[in-house]
Amino acid sequence: MNIALAVLVALSLAFAWSMGAHYTGAVMGMPYASKSIRMWPALVTLSVLTILGATFASHSVQQTVGLRIIDAHLVTAPMLIIIELGAFFLTTVYTYAKVPTSTIQILVFCVVGTALAAGVTVYWQTIAVLAVAWVLAPPVAALLGFCFTKLLDVLVPEARKPIAGHPLVVLPRLLVLVGMCAAFVLGANDVSNAVGVWSAVHLSTLFIAGLAGGVAMAVGALTWGQRILNRVAFDIVKVDLAMASAAQFVQALVVFIAVSFGLFTSMNQALVGAMFGTGLARGRETVQTATLVGILKGWAISPITGGTLCFILERILLALGVR
Repeated sequence: MNIALAVLVALSLAFAWSMGAHYTGAVMGMPYASKSIRMWPALVTLSVLTILGATFASHSVQQTVGLRIIDAHLVTAPMLIIIELGAFFLTTVYTYAKVPTSTIQILVFCVVGTALAAGVTVYWQTIAVLAVAWVLAPPVAALLGFCFTKLLDVLVPEARKPIAGHPLVVLPRLLVLVGMCAAFVLGANDVSNAVGVWSAVHLSTLFIAGLAGGVAMAVGALTWGQRILNRVAFDIVKVDLAMASAAQFVQALVVFIAVSFGLFTSMNQALVGAMFGTGLARGRETVQTATLVGILKGWAISPITGGTLCFILERILLALGVR
């Protein structure tokens, strides 16, 4: 393996580590918020299921990232280094700021920005399909979150009681189970952000790429995941057990449907959308508006920042004669 590919592997795994830390709230935020599971059992469970999802269920999405966004025949290792560097840097910044954003959108815009700077063909049809999924996911999740919360109110009225001392046993266990499913989906859906580009340069098999990225994500969740977990659990919507259950189930459902079509959409956006819907089902006063507005700004800014940053970096490399 030459130096450029070694740097690419290191940056990809660093990006996977950063994603693992970033998505703890998206996966275990609701079970943790509802006191259905404690922090460290949540993080350990998330880590194991993420590795399994990344290893065994990410192959289709990896190929979407590596082969269907830009012309892989014209891709070089330095281009991929720019992409992974930009995505890793921005994801880490947003994690530090405790703003749940979309690493998928950051990654795709980093790819597009780099390709435009290098004069490489962009498959805009793929971008358009992904954009439709990105636009639809949050409002669909919000609508489903609202409906599922109302349904649980009818079926399990006790779930509306304050979380502390709630009498239900089955629902918290089901909520943890849904969180486990979401952790598996996280590996399947998001590991491709970090290692999908390996397909463009035939760096490894899809299985090995998924396993390596999944392990790096697990390490990220265990070492730095508490930051976003607390943010999502307690700072967006004041939840009761029914709201937490509805939001986590809807998120897993929306993302799983996207993955089944070889697409990838934002775990965070699906969950925040679902949480907004559950909040509306309880009344607007349960929604932390200031926090939500800050998250929406992050969603708008982060992809543009990624594309711009990578465009500039690729232009600098070309000016220096690095290809």
